[in-house]
Amino acid sequence: MFDTIISGGRYIDGTGAPSSLKNIAIKDGVIVKVTSQEMSADEAKTFVDATGKWVTPGFIDTHTHYDAELLVSPSLSESVRHGVTTILVGSCSLSMVCSDCEDASDIFTRVETVPRDRVLPILKQNKTWSRPKEWVDYVSELPLGPNVISLIGHSDIRTAVMGLSRATDPDIVPTEPEMLQMEALLTESLECGFLGLSTMRLTWDKVDGDREWSKSLPSTYAKWREIARLTKLLRKYGRVHQGAPNAATPLRIFDYIKESIGFFRKPLKTTLISRMDLKGSPYINFLTKLASFTANSLKGNFRWQVLPTPFTVYADGIDVVFFEEFGAGELALDLKTKVERDELLKDEHYRRDFRKFYGEKLSPRVWQRDFGDAIILACPDNTLEGRDFESVANERGIHVVDLFLDLVVEFGKDLRWYTTVANHRPDVLKKLIKDKDSLITFSDAGAHIRNMAFYNLPLRLLKLAQQSKSDEFMSIEQAVWRVTGDQADWFGVDAGKIREGDRADVVVINPEGLAQDLEAVCWAEMENFDLSRLVNRNPGIIEHVWINGKHAVDNEEIANSLGREKGFGRFVPAKKP
Repeated sequence: MFDTIISGGRYIDGTGAPSSLKNIAIKDGVIVKVTSQEMSADEAKTFVDATGKWVTPGFIDTHTHYDAELLVSPSLSESVRHGVTTILVGSCSLSMVCSDCEDASDIFTRVETVPRDRVLPILKQNKTWSRPKEWVDYVSELPLGPNVISLIGHSDIRTAVMGLSRATDPDIVPTEPEMLQMEALLTESLECGFLGLSTMRLTWDKVDGDREWSKSLPSTYAKWREIARLTKLLRKYGRVHQGAPNAATPLRIFDYIKESIGFFRKPLKTTLISRMDLKGSPYINFLTKLASFTANSLKGNFRWQVLPTPFTVYADGIDVVFFEEFGAGELALDLKTKVERDELLKDEHYRRDFRKFYGEKLSPRVWQRDFGDAIILACPDNTLEGRDFESVANERGIHVVDLFLDLVVEFGKDLRWYTTVANHRPDVLKKLIKDKDSLITFSDAGAHIRNMAFYNLPLRLLKLAQQSKSDEFMSIEQAVWRVTGDQADWFGVDAGKIREGDRADVVVINPEGLAQDLEAVCWAEMENFDLSRLVNRNPGIIEHVWINGKHAVDNEEIANSLGREKGFGRFVPAKKP
């Protein structure tokens, strides 16, 4: 007897090979048979008729921030319901491995906009580890939903070694003993299966808490020679460097190129966050393409992370991360209380600075500086809902910046609005996705609970492929490969394929369901956080999910045992080269 037979589906194996109608048999967590011969229901404990459906490997999400959530809600069902069976934590220099509870919380919560008063108690209650091997042992005992893979965060190990105050002091360089400690922690993490190191150079990402409030993340204070010493170890082990350049100094991308190139040495796997078609800086596309072309032409191994969907940002009042890219916005976000902020926002000198920045259109930027392209989603004055700030300002005969600041003073965080800052041109987006130097990732799942994480990212790519048959954009088989086997092979992980002998991480997809609006959002409970968060809900697409052969989603219903019983996900170490 087999445990499960999936019968008659369009079998897409995760390698990019042509699909065909096949039957799949699973036993003891492994794909044991793939055949075109008929198989009957009496050969298995569970028989699923997948006629008219796609049968694919489980998707791999290689950019999440589930680091705190997996400790208390290890089902991570928000991703599993969309067919994700393997998730990566430890992105953006942030992991919760080596630093103590308060430090780990403070370098994570403001950046990822998950409340500190939820995360810190979770760490204090659960954190029994302080080294990479201890973290792996702890996670391996959790009743994980999806499989877990991990990077070690540079801000994490830097803070653990130097302390948060010294690690965020621009005048302090780590001593040689401190560098040796950081190298030892990185070596230990690589030895026990971490995929590599994540670093951060983007200075908008700020520290929470009362001690070092509003300093940039510790990784941003490191000199490049510190990063180069750590990446030397990554090169030795054949592992990955995930980085995030500073948007204000785009030419520093070439620091990463220099590290990646492989002349007279092993290339360094390098992936950067993120390549987008920015409304405010479309010329950046040329620079990002030049960077990857140069690195890979010089025998590097370089990939940009690309989000396969418009990048829409939601904001509450003035709380939006891209305001950190200019002085007036940064000044407001540095203030904790509404009273302090309101006093600043009403100041005419401050408003003059804000208007001056708003009028500048040439400097590098993420936000397009166009309130006419920002829609009011919710407001106590419901006559404003559905309108853009520019039209309201024109109606009132005032500058749009003054209108925006007036509304923030009056309504605070009850003024909710959104804008699309990138990936707004479908033809350009398709070129970014098709580029062989792209990794299709950057969902940010688990973060930005009132903004947006792209939990259904793989489905958005499949929909784009399904709807673009006429322009030869990408076949369904290629699209599946980009979010399964391609990810697994590049990161060096045993996942992403469903051939005989492979682990049974399998998804059954109803392709007709992809016709719905995959960008629609709704509020749902964040399990064990006593919070609601913005998520996707796409009924009628993912019908079944198996993780390590266990039925995690059955006819669109999350299994009651997911996150409560062991046997679904596991910690998956990097493959030994």
